[in-house]
Amino acid sequence: MLDPPPLPHRAEPAQLESHCDSPPKANPFSTVVPCRHVYTRRRGLGSQTKQGQEGVVKEERQPCGGASQAGRSVGPDPTPPDDLFIREMETGSPLWHLSLGTGSSPTRQPPAADEPPRTIPLLGFSLPAMAPPPSEQPDSAAAAGAGAISRVLIVMAMETEAMPLVNRFNLVEAPARESIFPKGASWTRYYGSHKDLHIDLVMPGKDAVFGVDSVGTVSASLVTYASVEALKPDLIINAGTAGGFKAKGASVGDVFVASDVAFHDRRIPIPVFDTYGVGARKTFAAPNILKELNFKAGKLSTGDSLDMCPQDEEMIVSNDATIKDMEGAAVAYVADIFSTPAIFVKAVTDIVDGDKPTPEEFLNNLISVTARLEVSVTRVLDFISGKRISDL
Repeated sequence: MLDPPPLPHRAEPAQLESHCDSPPKANPFSTVVPCRHVYTRRRGLGSQTKQGQEGVVKEERQPCGGASQAGRSVGPDPTPPDDLFIREMETGSPLWHLSLGTGSSPTRQPPAADEPPRTIPLLGFSLPAMAPPPSEQPDSAAAAGAGAISRVLIVMAMETEAMPLVNRFNLVEAPARESIFPKGASWTRYYGSHKDLHIDLVMPGKDAVFGVDSVGTVSASLVTYASVEALKPDLIINAGTAGGFKAKGASVGDVFVASDVAFHDRRIPIPVFDTYGVGARKTFAAPNILKELNFKAGKLSTGDSLDMCPQDEEMIVSNDATIKDMEGAAVAYVADIFSTPAIFVKAVTDIVDGDKPTPEEFLNNLISVTARLEVSVTRVLDFISGKRISDL
């Protein structure tokens, strides 16, 4: 009878312990030691190199890191997928920014004109590459076509601001059976027509718990997204009240059309994230509206607070803002996602850098300034009726 094959040698516990030792993982958010995991690959083959007694195979070392890598407990010698190209960006921060060749992250290089769309292998199937950012998408005026503007979406924050326009154009509230919004959402929609325009006016509605207007960036972005997705407007008008800065020439009752928008309370003090937080962007240029209707132009800064703390003031000054509100930049962000032109009509209720307390001045002037806002938006609608996007 043949002897059975020898059993594989089993390491003693002490040996196992020594084989399993690995250097402690660096905290990806540490300001002292960056994450130091290393991928080791053969050049062009994507396989790990091996070290034997005769020497080390020629290798390519690719450092990786970032919170996501550390959070997945990457081992000391993992093999990355061969067809994912991991780029890195040195920012002076221990955070490593990774790009998997899709989207528009800070490390994403613009594709060549003749480069075919890339896909991402995942669990045996492929996902399409992400859509290009708004700056790379077709021009909004071209997307709207050569025809006249027919559908206008007006986004407003407060019922007090919106009802004068609802009454002016005899807009009808959409019944529950016609709702374009998710079940349970407090958002409201009114619709009707004016001259050659179909008008949809939407607002976040009343908070179900507190019964007050759902103001702020979150509600504004959500209702705008749902409305644009369902209604496909040719033009968005974000109309509302705003605080103004006397130092920049604003007075109570002034009506501005915003030329730029940015956030002033999204402070992320990490390179590149800080710029993302501010989110500064140009609005849709409407020079003929400014000229013909004699509105003022100014930069708009958006935050989720009515008052202004010192940090917000510093950011607002950095944004070179003339007016501040609680919705505009959020609406602009969604408009960019859909490549839909948007204009921002804001009437000043209070002087932020004035002598009166902001809440008191805002409430005292809200009704009279809202009436002026209604007149201004009506003039805008009269002007755009029968015109093309390129005529604005």
